Amino acid sequence: MNFSQAFINESKDILEKIDIDAIEHMAIGLQQLRSKNGRLFIIGVGGSAGHAGHAVNDFRKICRFEAYAPTDNVSELTARINDEGWESSFSEWLKGSRFNEKDGILIFSVGGGNKEKSVSVNIINALSYGKEKGGTLFSIVGRDGGFSAQVSDHCVIIPTVNPTHVTPHTEGMTALVWHLLVSHPALKVEKTKWESVDS
Repeated sequence: MNFSQAFINESKDILEKIDIDAIEHMAIGLQQLRSKNGRLFIIGVGGSAGHAGHAVNDFRKICRFEAYAPTDNVSELTARINDEGWESSFSEWLKGSRFNEKDGILIFSVGGGNKEKSVSVNIINALSYGKEKGGTLFSIVGRDGGFSAQVSDHCVIIPTVNPTHVTPHTEGMTALVWHLLVSHPALKVEKTKWESVDS
């Protein structure tokens, strides 16, 4: 078997093992957030930051959420990192956004944050602040979900089927899950362009 076939087979295995009920639970949680006019703050680092920006677009345009990602404003983000530090960059951004109990945080992360190993502490601090303010916490994460899985109200864990491919599979499947969410009848309001053209 060549590498491409093996990678695709792993992807199929992940799709067979993913918790569908957790995805449905998240869709309903997001619907409830929107119904009370809550804002959605989408946070990720690295490849997940790219996902966050893309997801903001889709949640706003397709689902009519008021949604934002701190990594979309590079000037503010780098100023906060420079002046206040990386670990507090997201939580301070949430404070500046007047995050409150009506709002939600959606985390995209491979590991979900680990306090003991000091990994993704900025995500941990953002979630801790969100919980302190009484907001709703969502996460799509890999491995065992880390801190995100421990504190989130709604969590989808991308199953690990090959430890050497945790990052690419988590990031790839994260995109699949949030595209599923913005397409979900509980959330989707607007037609996407090509589907509307074809009809």
